[in-house]
Amino acid sequence: MAEVSRTARVIQNAKVALFFYCINLILQFFSRKIFLDCLGAELLGLNTTAQNLLQFLNLAESGIGAAVAFALYKPLSRGNRQEIIDIVSLQGWFYRWVGLFVIAGSVVLMAFFPWIFAKAQVPLIYAYGTFIAFLISALLGYFVNYNIIILSADQKEYKIAIQTQTVKVLKIFVQMTVIWIFPHGYVWWMLVEALAAVTTCVCLRHCVEKEFPWLRSDISKGKSLKGKYNFILVKIKQVFFHRIGGYVLNQATPLIIYATGSLTLVAIYGNYLIILFGALLLVDALFRGFNSSVGNLVAESDNSKIKQIFWKLCTIRLYLASVICIGLFYLSNSFVTLWIGQEYLLTEQSLAILVAIYFIQMSRTADIFLVAYGLFRDVWAPIVEAFLNVGFSLLLGSFWGISGIFLGVLISQLVVVNSWKPYFLFKEGFKQNFFEYVVTYTKKIFLILISVIFHALVFVNSSFLIVESIYGWLISSLIIVFTYAVICLFLFYIFDISFRLVAQQIFVMVLQKFRKLYSN
Repeated sequence: MAEVSRTARVIQNAKVALFFYCINLILQFFSRKIFLDCLGAELLGLNTTAQNLLQFLNLAESGIGAAVAFALYKPLSRGNRQEIIDIVSLQGWFYRWVGLFVIAGSVVLMAFFPWIFAKAQVPLIYAYGTFIAFLISALLGYFVNYNIIILSADQKEYKIAIQTQTVKVLKIFVQMTVIWIFPHGYVWWMLVEALAAVTTCVCLRHCVEKEFPWLRSDISKGKSLKGKYNFILVKIKQVFFHRIGGYVLNQATPLIIYATGSLTLVAIYGNYLIILFGALLLVDALFRGFNSSVGNLVAESDNSKIKQIFWKLCTIRLYLASVICIGLFYLSNSFVTLWIGQEYLLTEQSLAILVAIYFIQMSRTADIFLVAYGLFRDVWAPIVEAFLNVGFSLLLGSFWGISGIFLGVLISQLVVVNSWKPYFLFKEGFKQNFFEYVVTYTKKIFLILISVIFHALVFVNSSFLIVESIYGWLISSLIIVFTYAVICLFLFYIFDISFRLVAQQIFVMVLQKFRKLYSN
């Protein structure tokens, strides 16, 4: 694939993802406010818990999508249609069995709902309805829309985003309306959720058929194809274990909070999760297009360029993550106060640990390259991560409450995500000395720490940290974040070569854009 084409698709993916990110983030705040005002924190906590339970069953899928995407990179770059059809057919065969497992598991799980939701102060029928609404969406993905993986592998994720996010925006508008207007609004909310899943399924199906009219997968051939593409099965087994760590990070925390606290506390955590996860989605929206681009680059075996791209991505992600996290730490509590009230606040200590966790998530770069290289065989790593996560969360949570739970998550992230994964990439992917990573990465973190200290000295006891209105919050946000961004940019530009190269590339691109506009 030509470099121009690869860059163009990265930019296109980022544009679409960023556009829908902004819309959805705004809608999430409004919809959650309406949800809390009209239905209460208990029902919101039930909604979150039901999603977590379904994600537990969806672990059965873990590994298939990533392994199939990895397998599609080479045939897509070579234009081998038959191999593409075979791989997608095999994916459909795998997904059929996953879907059947999820159905069986859901029936068993719902039998225990009277015990699982015994503490919930809402009708039990709502738990069943919520779970089934989310289940419909998952099953449609397994039985009907499995072939959208080809769009992602071919760097056309923006087409998936346009279909899914458009329906999602409309869904949220309708759900807010029915909750606000109709009696028994949550019943209508569940019906709209299920209807939106069907609509999304139809739109995605049409999109794939239009983009790849020659793609005629045959699930019945899956069993025979399994032997031909045995390496995919190996990768699936390996990736499955890696997804366990991701599940524990994203789904187990609210379950642990519920087990040791209440649904209301889950809802409080969920409020911050919207803010923090929204920031993570922003970074993901900006860099999502690089995933398949790196995969294609690795498929072409351009080793020198691969390493160069790694450090550029790593540097810019660290910079952006630090800018965003400074804003999250200083401004989240004041935003929550203005948004839904002081009764939903976390302590500064809890917030600081939570922000540190998301800094690691926003800045992680090694995963993109490990997936591109197909390096999943360190199956012990996610198991260790899960044990550290749950073990330390339960242990420390018994001493320090929700702060201890977050601290347990942070420890698991530092050990596995920040230490092991980069080591594994450098040793098995780049096949170079890990000491280079340690020295270079430490320098970048040191620049961030200096920036944080300078910024803190500027704003210590500052009136900008005290806000009483949305207007005041916006002004404070701009000043606080912009000041840190400038301090950090100055230090990175002077002392970091990778950042300087990225900044120069961006400057040239912007200059060319302006010249093109004025020449027309």
